[in-house]
Amino acid sequence: MDPLSDVLSLLRPRSFMFRGLDAGGAWGLRYPANEGLRCYAVLSGQCWLQVEDGSDAVRLLAGDCVLLTRAQSFRIASEASVTPIDAVEFFSAAREGGVAIYNGGGDCAGIGGYFSFAGKEASALLALLPAVVHIRKETDKAVLRSSIDLMMNELREPQPGGFLFAQHLAHMMLVLALRLHLTQGLGGGTGWLFALADRQLSAAIKEIHNAPAQPWTLQTLAQSACMSRSSFALKFKKTVGTSPMEYLMRWRMLLASDRLMHSGDSISRIGQSLGYESDSAFSTAFRRVMGCSPGQYTRSRKPAAPR
Repeated sequence: MDPLSDVLSLLRPRSFMFRGLDAGGAWGLRYPANEGLRCYAVLSGQCWLQVEDGSDAVRLLAGDCVLLTRAQSFRIASEASVTPIDAVEFFSAAREGGVAIYNGGGDCAGIGGYFSFAGKEASALLALLPAVVHIRKETDKAVLRSSIDLMMNELREPQPGGFLFAQHLAHMMLVLALRLHLTQGLGGGTGWLFALADRQLSAAIKEIHNAPAQPWTLQTLAQSACMSRSSFALKFKKTVGTSPMEYLMRWRMLLASDRLMHSGDSISRIGQSLGYESDSAFSTAFRRVMGCSPGQYTRSRKPAAPR
């Protein structure tokens, strides 16, 4: 698979919830900082999105779609100055796929929802993505909107096999949004997704993902990017935020943690499949990245046996 598919496949979407909003007058909703990913589309009117991390408010216009990938509190309002009410309490009366009315509605309509993930390292994987993904291009917005409409219809009128359908649709929406984000002319920014948009860096990242067990060195990865070793190391660190070798180790350990939970393979076999010649070398690398040994990781994440 390609690197983006590799990362998203480890997220394992587990549950999701989508509801509509029809708001009027002065209105505001505040959302708590929950793990997972949130998705919003403005159908008509406009509003302001404010992530409570000190960043500026973002104006959302009709047709805009946005993904939020961090566990950060945020607010959506008619104006940034409006004091918001609790969004969880407000939406509690609206059923899945339904529409909640705020102040009689009529000024701004939208769809919002969230995905939670079964992958144990979901937060680490989401950290590879931009904190806010804003889709603005008209043709791209139309494509994503059609997927959101499908999700709303599925929630409003459940059909046989509906959970599996919605689960795959949720995954598809995430892939689609990030793919569209990649085509919006990324350049000069920092973050893993920016690296995928760079021809030289993406070549090296693809090599790592295609063969994580290979004994990669800074020199061989620089060659795959057609760069000198020093230029490659500097550009990778500046763009991705970590060194090439640290990225390699981190990716290996994310693969290892997923296999520890889902493959049934022994620790030795997993370590060998990722290029480690001894259990001790694998355990040392795993502990450095994950903060505990492979055995401790497995035990801490398995459900307790019933008494």
